[in-house]
Amino acid sequence: MKNKLWVVLVVAYLAVSANAQQVSDTAFAPPIPNPMYKADKGPVVFLDEAHFNFHTADGRYQPFATLLRRDGYDVRASKSAFSKAALKDAKILVIANALAERNKTEWTLPTPSAFTDDEVRAVSDWVRSGGALLLIVDHMPFPGAAENLAKAFGVRFSNGYAVDPTVQGAAMLFKLENGSLKAHAIVNGRTDSEKVDSVATFTGSAFQADGDVQPLLVLGQSVVSIITTTSGEITKDTPRVPVNGWYQGAVMRFGKGRVAVFGEAAMFSAQLAGPEKRQMGMNNPIASKNPQFLLNVMHWLSGKLK
Repeated sequence: MKNKLWVVLVVAYLAVSANAQQVSDTAFAPPIPNPMYKADKGPVVFLDEAHFNFHTADGRYQPFATLLRRDGYDVRASKSAFSKAALKDAKILVIANALAERNKTEWTLPTPSAFTDDEVRAVSDWVRSGGALLLIVDHMPFPGAAENLAKAFGVRFSNGYAVDPTVQGAAMLFKLENGSLKAHAIVNGRTDSEKVDSVATFTGSAFQADGDVQPLLVLGQSVVSIITTTSGEITKDTPRVPVNGWYQGAVMRFGKGRVAVFGEAAMFSAQLAGPEKRQMGMNNPIASKNPQFLLNVMHWLSGKLK
């Protein structure tokens, strides 16, 4: 009975996501007592909008863009294919939930790459030369769309839904006290007031990474990746792959540059989901530390945290 109830709850939640009944919580404005930069004087941040992205600066990622701007970053929409010329003015590139055109409205397999091989080379060369990449890849179909770009940095995603069946609801809470949130400069922040002891995510995906990766969010022993052929269509018979020890957040150095990868997108937004306007993301009480965590990630990508 418990397993059947869990399936019902998961399907009900995923139906909201699949039907895209999400709008930004434009009233969300957490305090920033000590902004990193003066207004518009910080690094230029490109937010990718050239690849049928589910999250954009004036759409579902408006709270993300607003928070960064309040911290002094110069956030700009990036509407061109990636190339050396297109990336030359950026310090930080944010790619959130890119898609191939085939999956723009049809979230079913196959999930081809959102990026050409030339774009993957342009981004990896740009990071190797000193750029900073924030790659955010939610649940299926987004991992398939980001597969070739992620592989350029030694990252391998499971193209499914990362879910903990022992947790009621969609949120997973990573805690410093139990080791699921790992100690790092990003967790410590600049001062004690910026230290983060928990981070919440809302379903998303799981990934592994090669090389000198520094894990931040580590999935627990009960978490599985649900492998479905159609987004949101999950039954008790849908295949599940154990992902204990996999990541939902990690960072790495890449040449002269830096890379941060996260397997969930709502954790860095503030959304109102469904007709009941359910809080999902940084505006949810369980995610009260997420805004500072996001700023700390950006400070690390900017080189302000070592």
